[in-house]
Amino acid sequence: MAGRSLEAFSAQLASMRSSFPVGRVAAVDGGTLHVAGLSRHARVGDLLQIHLRDGSKIGGEVIRLGGATLVMLPDAAVHGVALGDRVILRPDPGIAPHEGWLGRLVDPYGVPLDGHPLLPGPVASPLRAQPPAPSRRRPLGARLETGMAIFNTMLPIVEGQRLGLFAGSGVGKSSLLATLARNMDAEVVVIALVGERGREVREFVDNVLGPEGMRRSVVVAATSDRSPLTRRRCAWTAMSVAEHFRDQGKNVLFLADSITRFAEAHREISVAAGEDASLRGYPASTAHTITSLCERAGPGEEGCGMITAIFSVLVAGSDMEEPIADILRGVLDGHVILSREIAERGRYPAIDLSKSVSRSLPMAATDEENALISAARRMLGSYEKSEMMVRSGLYNRGSDPQLDQAIEAWPRLDSFISEPEPHDTKASFARLSRVLPGK
Repeated sequence: MAGRSLEAFSAQLASMRSSFPVGRVAAVDGGTLHVAGLSRHARVGDLLQIHLRDGSKIGGEVIRLGGATLVMLPDAAVHGVALGDRVILRPDPGIAPHEGWLGRLVDPYGVPLDGHPLLPGPVASPLRAQPPAPSRRRPLGARLETGMAIFNTMLPIVEGQRLGLFAGSGVGKSSLLATLARNMDAEVVVIALVGERGREVREFVDNVLGPEGMRRSVVVAATSDRSPLTRRRCAWTAMSVAEHFRDQGKNVLFLADSITRFAEAHREISVAAGEDASLRGYPASTAHTITSLCERAGPGEEGCGMITAIFSVLVAGSDMEEPIADILRGVLDGHVILSREIAERGRYPAIDLSKSVSRSLPMAATDEENALISAARRMLGSYEKSEMMVRSGLYNRGSDPQLDQAIEAWPRLDSFISEPEPHDTKASFARLSRVLPGK
């Protein structure tokens, strides 16, 4: 431990610089600043720091280059900025995680948020790394135990799978993510809390995730009051941390809450940089930004571990055709839909099984297990198709034998979806077989 701390401290000393290029504020244009004197030194994405005349400082990022000035998006209100204020260019150092980050809460710049000191690791990782080459990626791995009957059976998750969790607000999305973080098979859990309320970050870490969940976790948080630069960076930082542990051969669980707020932050930055918002209010670069983040998760190359990822998406009014949901469904290996109607009748997790899909099937289950899954889905589909008629008393038992079976099985299937499960997939399938009539 002492050797690792000394190595990290030495790396931090080596990265220190004694001089930085300096420019001056040339214009204030709405929420952006034009800076003169740095165009020959700066790159898009470099960090800037304004030194105000009252002694305070404002950070920011280069979002556009051109001519004698560059455009800076500050990470705070521009109140107090004056023409001629000094602007210092600080190239983005990336992020440098290490084993000591486990159990810690950090911001997207690697600064600890839990009140304890934290040194960076000896080697910095790029924030926007390239995914492993497709030709060298390993296939998806074995089925993972999740601690939940529904994911152990009808919606299996395998090593390296990327799954979308689609939900409106207040239907149990964060609780479901925390349950998976505590119980799912993984050596390391990396959680990105993008744009969460400050109170909820503390509650998630202390109460929802708890000491047991935090022991193997790194939580990267950017609260809703932070600038769009910080909120967008949150997902990139968390993915870089996950890649660090993956490259050490560890199997990582990556949880992002939520990709919608990540996309909204990107929209604010892109529009400020001059990009047109053409995709129902989102710029055209949104799709590439989301898909490039998702592609970094998944199986690693030979000798590396895997990143199993769950990306949550906020869908207003259960609109699965809105741009962010539509983009994600096209690149992920399955999606789980949380229903407000199910949550309102008190069943959690409020998973709408008929609309949820795991693309690890049928390979993730045996022939016998696939037959059970198909039978359960048929019964649920048959019941849901005739639910209004059944509940209103218009259906006469005996008219449709298949529907009769579905009516008999529905209460037990509905209860089965919400059941916790010890780490025993075979027991989950055995119980599912007892739930189905005639099995």
